[in-house]
Amino acid sequence: MASDLCRRASDDSPVHSAEFIVFAARLEELHQCSAVLRRTRLRAEEIVDEARTLLAEAEQRGDTDRVLELRAQLEQARGMYGKVLSAYVTICRKIAEERQAILREQMGLSGAA
Repeated sequence: MASDLCRRASDDSPVHSAEFIVFAARLEELHQCSAVLRRTRLRAEEIVDEARTLLAEAEQRGDTDRVLELRAQLEQARGMYGKVLSAYVTICRKIAEERQAILREQMGLSGAA
């Protein structure tokens, strides 16, 4: 009986419309997250570049203590950049999956009509 209810619900046009609205809202939410992560990724790249520049300057001056400190900071910046990049790639992948789900849903609707 439960499977009959699911079958009827999946064939019901208002249910498809509601599902599409949910997919679209989720996709918009993911796009907003992606935009924030894109800006964060760009800033993280800048920080890594700045740390690399500071390290090079300290190495040229022969400031051994500063070089050690800046190397550690550069590695930390690279690690954080890697995490941001990983999150960005994950969000982009999720956006692609959501788009595919919406397309499948739309094809299902057009096939039923």
